[in-house]
Amino acid sequence: MKVIVALSAVLAVASAIPITDYHQDHYSTTPIPILKFDSQQNHDGSYQYGYETGNGIQVQEQGYIKNAGVKDAEIQVQQGYYSYVGPDGHPVSFSYIADENGFQVKSDAIPTPPPLPKEIADVWARINAQPQQYQHDDNHLQQSQQQQYYSKTY
Repeated sequence: MKVIVALSAVLAVASAIPITDYHQDHYSTTPIPILKFDSQQNHDGSYQYGYETGNGIQVQEQGYIKNAGVKDAEIQVQQGYYSYVGPDGHPVSFSYIADENGFQVKSDAIPTPPPLPKEIADVWARINAQPQQYQHDDNHLQQSQQQQYYSKTY
């Protein structure tokens, strides 16, 4: 009997919760105009496109095949930029290239580590200036580490 009363109470509370449309509560219904849109696809695989919106977003990209026709050396290259207006009202811009060296992006908005303290930079400079006193034998080091690992008793 107690279970029936408890389930009835839960059912009553659940049915009293208003059901709302997630999209209406969390998204603006004001359309953002597309101010400019350009797109070009070429027969050789190269392309370019760009657009600009009414809220300050700008995108430009182009791509092409590097070393076209050279077997096992063809590389697709994509490069471009995009920008938008940040929450603080200032423009935020990124430029990028993706090629045989991977994806590389540049922007003032990307955090960078603080500079190395002078004392540490001086120590690294002294270490690099000294001739190496011994050669690393990676194979010997690996075998030594394996022997140490397997000789442990658990």
